[in-house]
Amino acid sequence: MTAAPSHNDDDVLSARELYRFYRAGEEETLALRGVSLRVRRGETVAVVGPSGAGKSTLLACLAGLDEPSGGEVRVDGVRISHRPETERARLRARHVGVLLQTRNLLPHLSVRDNIRVAQHAVRGRPAVAAEALLEQVGIGQRGRALPRQLSGGELARAGLAVALANSPAVLLADEPTGELDGETEQLVLRMLRDRAADGSAVLIVTHSAEAVRIADRVVMLDDGRAQEGGKETSHAFR
Repeated sequence: MTAAPSHNDDDVLSARELYRFYRAGEEETLALRGVSLRVRRGETVAVVGPSGAGKSTLLACLAGLDEPSGGEVRVDGVRISHRPETERARLRARHVGVLLQTRNLLPHLSVRDNIRVAQHAVRGRPAVAAEALLEQVGIGQRGRALPRQLSGGELARAGLAVALANSPAVLLADEPTGELDGETEQLVLRMLRDRAADGSAVLIVTHSAEAVRIADRVVMLDDGRAQEGGKETSHAFR
């Protein structure tokens, strides 16, 4: 069964028939093959699948970091795909928080200044103080630290603070717990669930059984195709 969305006013994130082609010389790779999905307000969705299934490509298209070759992405009712990069960047800054596997921190700036840079991209919206965000994620005393001075768990929390800098309607996380110990993984997943409880739509690309456990729904991606799946079958895709 293809994970095809039906329209719903609570759908904060929706993707319809996404295709993504890559060409290298005469070789063509089809990374996404008609993927459709939706995430409602207050919902957490886990996307699982084997390496090379297209999970990171899907997340990049959903975030407006990459353009799909076909299909469209809407965030909060606004089409984010098939626009110039400057427009996609503006919409992403306003509506989408992205937590990348490689972390989303500028290495030469303090954690606090990383948050302020993200907030500077959105005009006319009252910003949550950087210090308050750092308190929320449990590293209130580390605002002046550079990323290289943080532990792995602190980096994960700082990256989440940056992703939350503009109170996004959609939070996208790419393997947010991949390099964390069990205790820190539970903390990060709890914070992601808290964002959903506050009304955000949360999508997690993951191999983690714990992340799957806390999700409301699971979408299984394999060979560029998506299927809605139950948690009991998702282990086959990790």
